Amino acid sequence: MKNLTYLIVALTVVFMSSCVQEEHQKTITFSVDMRGVENPGNVGIRGDFTDQRWRETVAMTDEDGDSIYSVTLSQKTAIYGIEFKFVNQDDQFELKDQNNREIIFEYKPEVIEYMAKFNNNKDFKINRK
Repeated sequence: MKNLTYLIVALTVVFMSSCVQEEHQKTITFSVDMRGVENPGNVGIRGDFTDQRWRETVAMTDEDGDSIYSVTLSQKTAIYGIEFKFVNQDDQFELKDQNNREIIFEYKPEVIEYMAKFNNNKDFKINRK
């Protein structure tokens, strides 16, 4: 009986450890074109990938003054993808009453560039390297 208990515990540990997905490095550069948006400022991104899901804005910058704001995020993760929206003035969400933007990950390390126009869910581009 004691051997049976050890066997059950050992099998449980093996099965539980095999259920954990391997983490892969994901590096994503988000870029949003704010040309045509009145008074862009405090531009950022919110989504389900921050510590405070959808409540925390990740700031984006426009280093060269061309009204295209960018930020690069990098993290090791086992999640299958993320959902997000760009924000203006820190809390004005784009795409009101529309689906969130989404990136589905492949099961490997990835470097991704996501480029979009603010408040336009049809004109976007994803490059995977």
